[in-house]
Amino acid sequence: MTTATRTATGPVHVTAEVLATKSVGAFHHLSLVAPDVGERSSPGSFLALSVGDGHLARRAFWIHRVGPMGGHRAVVEIVVEERGAGSRALAALPAGAPVAVTGPLGRPFALPREPVRCLLIGDGYAAAALTGLAERLRERGCGVHLVLGGSDDAHVLEPLAARRSVGHVEVAVGDLTAAVLRALPEVDVAYAAASPETQRFVADAVAGTGVTCQVALERPLTCATGLCHGCPVPVLDDQGDPHVVRACVDGPVFRAGRVDWEALG
Repeated sequence: MTTATRTATGPVHVTAEVLATKSVGAFHHLSLVAPDVGERSSPGSFLALSVGDGHLARRAFWIHRVGPMGGHRAVVEIVVEERGAGSRALAALPAGAPVAVTGPLGRPFALPREPVRCLLIGDGYAAAALTGLAERLRERGCGVHLVLGGSDDAHVLEPLAARRSVGHVEVAVGDLTAAVLRALPEVDVAYAAASPETQRFVADAVAGTGVTCQVALERPLTCATGLCHGCPVPVLDDQGDPHVVRACVDGPVFRAGRVDWEALG
């Protein structure tokens, strides 16, 4: 039912410029002029950013959207939630600041070959991975039902913007399981970018049904290029036997039924 959308060219490493910043709810949005990165990205791709100023580990962020801005053709927007020193440093970057970027990285979402009914489930910051996907699905004539969740109103990512660009948006603050269960009988394909608990719930809900499901897993990353093997994901092969792959290059998007959710914890 789906076909992969991997780009023909690989990631690039560039010094990007922060073109603009804004705060929306609990999140900070950074618009980056990163030559060749946006043009090569697909829905589900991510970036690795070097924070600098003593923060050694790079941080990975979903590509939220790509589009023209300020005379630039493919500005890349990311969403930052302040969780630690590194993300706070990124959120505080002013317009004009340089930042080292590597991307686009990872295996993105696979898109349907024909128009189908799609359910997108986004929870908190992770919902940033779904914006470009929703746009591409609608371009292909797919019906899109988006369920947006968050721990509170401030942690629901851009519900007003989503309503302007997506056919059907449902906001479920606190617990989105009921909204997902209501929607599943009316869809053919599901995509989830959410907490591991929500993604496992969706995977269990679609098991044994005709609904195919992909999940965008967010794992702690060190190198983000596959060299360090520091982002293991336990998966199951066609025979149900377990093995371990890397989230950054073998994912971050996986078929929900292939993830070994018990081992993932």
